[in-house]
Amino acid sequence: MKVLLISPNTERLDMPTLPLGLAMVAAAARRGGHPTRLLDLLTVPDPLCAAAQAIGDFQPEIIALSIRNVDDQSMRDPRFLLEPARDVVAACRAASPARIVVGGAGYSIFPEAALEYLAADYGVCGEGEVVFPALLERLERGQDAAGLPGVYARGGDAPVGRLFVEDLDRLPLPEADLWAAADPGDPDLWVPLQTRRGCPLACSYCSTPGLEGTQLRMRSPSLVAEHVARVVEAGFRRIYFVDNTFNFPPFYAQELCRRLAALRLDLAWRCILYPHQISEALVSAMAHAGCVEASLGFESGSPGVLRAMNKRFQPDEVRAISERLAAHGIRRLGFLLLGGPGETKESIDESLAFGHSLGLEMLKVTVGIRLYPHTPLARLAVDEDVVSPNDDLLVPRFYIRPGLEDYIREIEAAI
Repeated sequence: MKVLLISPNTERLDMPTLPLGLAMVAAAARRGGHPTRLLDLLTVPDPLCAAAQAIGDFQPEIIALSIRNVDDQSMRDPRFLLEPARDVVAACRAASPARIVVGGAGYSIFPEAALEYLAADYGVCGEGEVVFPALLERLERGQDAAGLPGVYARGGDAPVGRLFVEDLDRLPLPEADLWAAADPGDPDLWVPLQTRRGCPLACSYCSTPGLEGTQLRMRSPSLVAEHVARVVEAGFRRIYFVDNTFNFPPFYAQELCRRLAALRLDLAWRCILYPHQISEALVSAMAHAGCVEASLGFESGSPGVLRAMNKRFQPDEVRAISERLAAHGIRRLGFLLLGGPGETKESIDESLAFGHSLGLEMLKVTVGIRLYPHTPLARLAVDEDVVSPNDDLLVPRFYIRPGLEDYIREIEAAI
């Protein structure tokens, strides 16, 4: 089947974002014998016109859209990003009789509500590189999609479970259409790469375990290094490892760094660190392999709040890790989440003082925590009457510990 894959995202948010997940699904569809074209609407002046033109040129039988973000997670002035994506779906519907499939991380957090809102035909959750080609085969044969794990049909019953592949080496890495329209000279552009999936850490507010499962699964470091070499050969020297916990497991992170260093490429990369169990040896290996920037999601400087979030670290460990990174010349970005369970006026002040005391190159402070379905924080919000039990949370809803609203507004105004 001829498949047009569209990334409807037109928001840069913190940086221009290449459609990594969609590119991997495109590679999997091609591997299954389906002619495939990828369209990234971030790079075009008129997204709806570009979508209609691509449909006219390619005449797809299936149109698939990847929803990366539902909103911008800003409580002060939330932007609901599904509305422009719905406009793209409507434009596709007007230009073609092709069936429309949606997927991606943003969609998969709210599969039933987002499918209904977007008015697509099918939704795909879980490992899209496996599930989407299986859906294509069913549709090509004129068969019902019922029974496929992670596949939702509009108006149909929800599937039983999602598929998570244990061996990530089975799944294709993105091909050149990921960066085909990108400018290697853009200083804000970092080519994304995912080396592992799943998270067993169970932070109280996080949607990742629902999206990727709780078992940590990894690609072979040798395959990752080979892919990085191809990206550099294509003219890009900035890589963003988008794994939520680059440092877990530590033996894998060090082996990956060793492989990258052995390439001896003109390479700079950034990553996300969970600030726990990060040794001097790992930081040294990261710097030697080309790491220039690390994000530290420590979220709070209060031991009590960290426990309430189910974090495995304490402020002293965060400080030690921050100092190790600085000693090796790695730029540090820090993140605070204010207003969560266990928060008080005193803990807010403690967190702000702690964050500023680290001397980071950047500290981002977020007020209020975005609620996601099936998380401990969402259940607490229901118990505290912050949200209704029937709220699907598709439209952004935020948690602030009751009684802190006025103080939070003062903090928010000062940020």
